[in-house]
Amino acid sequence: MSAREAGAPIALLCLGRRPYLPVWRAMRELTDARDEATQDQFWLVEHDPVFTQGQAGKPEHLLMPGDIPVVQTDRGGQVTYHGPGQVVLYPLLDVRRARLGVRDLVSALEQAVVEVLAEHGVEAHARPDAPGVYVGAAKIASLGLRIRRGASYHGVALNVDGDLAPFQRINPCGYAGMAMTRLADLVAQRPSVERVGTRLAESLARQLGRHLVPDEAGEPTVGQAEAGGGIRR
Repeated sequence: MSAREAGAPIALLCLGRRPYLPVWRAMRELTDARDEATQDQFWLVEHDPVFTQGQAGKPEHLLMPGDIPVVQTDRGGQVTYHGPGQVVLYPLLDVRRARLGVRDLVSALEQAVVEVLAEHGVEAHARPDAPGVYVGAAKIASLGLRIRRGASYHGVALNVDGDLAPFQRINPCGYAGMAMTRLADLVAQRPSVERVGTRLAESLARQLGRHLVPDEAGEPTVGQAEAGGGIRR
């Protein structure tokens, strides 16, 4: 099947735990190097502790970052936190080729999270006024995207079993006092971060009418991105 055909497979790369900066740079490299033969990819990753400030970010929402680094990034939205125990799914898609609108992709990401949480007996919902996914009034997943050269990067971060304390050092997504929650506090049995991540990727692929295939090499050249190395296409 050609990558140009509807329903073309998406390669799934499970990156484990990585620093934020090299992964972000590798996403941009892949996006800038894309051509019509480049396969769409999902990257699953847990990041080392980091605050990321989106393009709309305001300094006053960084309350007490302390020893956690702050990275000014190019996604939409304001400040959020990434750390171990949080599943981050980056959909690196040619949205122009797929004829996929930004709102459609945002809705698919939100619905994928809702679906995965429902598998654990947790009722969640999206909000029209604030992207992300919520359980009651508490936010469990944050979302931010960038579309560049007709392709998407950045994505969604789902709190599974990580430390929520760093969220108290910021106004999450620009909302003072926003309550945050995690899946581990909502279920009786401790969830597997890896399993939740895989199910999230599978659910998103299904929302998009696509299917996943394991990446044959299993590794982008993420480690070389910081030194200016290339990335596979």
